[in-house]
Amino acid sequence: MKQVINGKLYNTETALLIASNKFWDGHNWERQGRNKFLYKTKKGNFFVHNTTLWQGEQDRIDAISESDAMVLYEELQEIAVDYAEAFGVEPVEA
Repeated sequence: MKQVINGKLYNTETALLIASNKFWDGHNWERQGRNKFLYKTKKGNFFVHNTTLWQGEQDRIDAISESDAMVLYEELQEIAVDYAEAFGVEPVEA
């Protein structure tokens, strides 16, 4: 999917998938008809690709800040790349 936001093109085909909530539940991949996919562009911008199966809703892309991406990364269950690769820093040890 491609979408222009504030004059910037966000493209799921050229960005790095960082994490998602796409998980096989035994019947399908969707979580109540909706999924979130967190991406990072080659220029270091973050965005969320929101997909839906619900009538009247459309798939969309939302640009988000790095700090919001860090929070979402922790919430999503399916991690595609580790934290350091996604954000350029190691997580702080607890």
